Amino acid sequence: MAALQKIRSYGKVVIIVVGLALFAFIAEEFVRALSYTQTESRQRIGKIYGEKINYQDFNAMVDEYSDVIKFSNGLSSLTDDQIAMIRDQVWQTLVNSKIIEHECSKLGISVTDAELQDIINNGRSPMLAQTPFRTQQGGFDANALKQFLSQYDEIMNSTEMGNDVKDQYMQMYNYWKFVEKNVRQQTLAQKYQTLLNGAVISNPIAAKAHYDGRINENEIVMAVLPYNTASDITVSDSELKAKYNEMKEQFNAQQETRDIQYIDVEVQASEADKQAIFEEMEGYARSLEEGAEPAKVVREATSLVPYSALPIRCAALPTDIDKEVDAMEVGQQKGPYLNEKDNTLNIIRIIDKVMLPDSIELRQLGVPGADMASVEKTADSILTALSAGESFDTIAKKYDQSALRTWITSAQYERQTVDENNRRFIEAISNAPVNAYQKIVLDGQGIVIAQVTDRRNIIPKYHVAVIKRTQDFSKETYNKAFNNFSSFLAGNATAEDINANAAAAGYTVQSRQSMGNTEHTVANVRGTRDALRWIFNGDTKIGDVSPLYECGDNNHLLVVILNGIHKKGYQPLTDPDVKDEVNAEALKDKQAAALLEKLQGVKSMADMLKMADVQTDTIKHVTFTNNAFVSKVGSSEPALSGAVSKAAKGDFVCGVKGNAGIYAFQVLGENKLAGDFDQKKEEEQASMSAHRAVSNFTSELYEKAKVVDNRYVFY
Repeated sequence: MAALQKIRSYGKVVIIVVGLALFAFIAEEFVRALSYTQTESRQRIGKIYGEKINYQDFNAMVDEYSDVIKFSNGLSSLTDDQIAMIRDQVWQTLVNSKIIEHECSKLGISVTDAELQDIINNGRSPMLAQTPFRTQQGGFDANALKQFLSQYDEIMNSTEMGNDVKDQYMQMYNYWKFVEKNVRQQTLAQKYQTLLNGAVISNPIAAKAHYDGRINENEIVMAVLPYNTASDITVSDSELKAKYNEMKEQFNAQQETRDIQYIDVEVQASEADKQAIFEEMEGYARSLEEGAEPAKVVREATSLVPYSALPIRCAALPTDIDKEVDAMEVGQQKGPYLNEKDNTLNIIRIIDKVMLPDSIELRQLGVPGADMASVEKTADSILTALSAGESFDTIAKKYDQSALRTWITSAQYERQTVDENNRRFIEAISNAPVNAYQKIVLDGQGIVIAQVTDRRNIIPKYHVAVIKRTQDFSKETYNKAFNNFSSFLAGNATAEDINANAAAAGYTVQSRQSMGNTEHTVANVRGTRDALRWIFNGDTKIGDVSPLYECGDNNHLLVVILNGIHKKGYQPLTDPDVKDEVNAEALKDKQAAALLEKLQGVKSMADMLKMADVQTDTIKHVTFTNNAFVSKVGSSEPALSGAVSKAAKGDFVCGVKGNAGIYAFQVLGENKLAGDFDQKKEEEQASMSAHRAVSNFTSELYEKAKVVDNRYVFY
């Protein structure tokens, strides 16, 4: 009891301690939740309709599409520019798909599995014809697809199949799933587009107006008072504001943009650098002439064009080399010579020229066996059976393999690094006669039995050694350029100083207006991602000067100044670009009013010609559908075309407000172009024009989707 009483005497203290403990627990959970939220936020690449797009999810889409591009084009890797283009395409596809799905879900529109299967069975999507599942006529072959899908699970579950075969099947399967997904998305988009098109149809009145606007043309004599002749007019602040409110929708930006200035220094080779490279290239040329191994010489020279152990087409070479090779004979050598267009020194030696097929159709099977001896024995028995007349399909089925015929083209391997086994395989099938069976022994990978079933497009191919080297600058030259630029920036730390002193130091300050964060480079220089992030960083203020960036292909030095920020949404009248545009339109309105006042008493062309500053011309072939172009003032004038189409021969019309001035005209003659009125045809053409306008619906829905694009933070 005494102990209990003692605890009670410390009651308030206990409550405080327990309260602090609970607070600590809650605070710990809060910090953990906050940390998770911040981490999740940092991984957010964008939002569409409020849905967060995670970086990993988006990157998986990019990887998926990259694999499709590599598979369909026979590539092992992609360039940085190609990957950047793929990211753009994937993002645009994602945004458009989300927009379509959002709208279709409200309307109850979908693509069922049964619909999709019907499209595939009947080959109705153009995408299907681009797959490897094609008939001999080039159309989509649904049966070939079904055969592949039925074999896929068997191949993947087989314990006898090699990993190479399984990898090929996996790539083909992933490619097909990508196509299937995109066929579904395209079909949904087509349904939505069809719905919109059905809401915009033509009628007999519109068809006749469409016909008349195209077929009826006029010849006029016109006179114009250009707006700049009313030069003593100014615009007040209230008039400027009123005009801005009228034009406001034109200044609704869908993304934030920024204005920058920058100095881009491209480091180039000095004369001493060029001479040193030329002398080095002369040494490689002598080695080739003296019979050195071409592959070794090309590798040691670090050529931009790798040596191919297989004969290749001219088209597989750079364009400038292609032209030279086509004109050279076997055994001939050229270079070193300078190609100024790409700033390279080049050496070409033609080793051999052969005639080979550009495309080869074949089928193949990997010979199974526990060791090489058993593989050899099985291969010989397979060849014996084939020679005796047993079908390839039967033998392939016996060994649980596919007898599917595939095409191999030169483009699939010519720009790749080909190992010895692949070289041996391609060389064997390239020289094999049609329908003959080839036993191809691959070091460390067993034996393949192959049959070439077709050879097409026999063309010249070359064994050629090409050494292409850029005239690169030396380390000393780069260090000198870097130190000079660094010294200039150290002595000119502000935007004002840089602008004032750059020219005297030999640097050029350039400007770029309205730059968006969806662009991939700054100043069209590669490797400027850090500079792009700095430009759009929330902490970067107008007038700030960036750090010095080393970028490009390690050959550019870049510094950036932030000059302006244009927030997403309506651009204010205080924005200089907006103000200039609004002021020009407001001024034009006041000038037009003043000139119209001067023309109150004009009743004829003769009266018009008495006016000071008037310019005249005769214009032929004026129709409603084609805007008249007035060369005297260098302006296209749709209002003039519209007014002329309503006037009759001999009519005089004055006071037409155009883009460049106030017009008066008189119709000199009317003409009707050849062609009878076909109501159905005209309705179709009018509908097509309306459908083209309706097809821009995605830009209207884009704003409603409240798309947030933060890709620049990650790439």
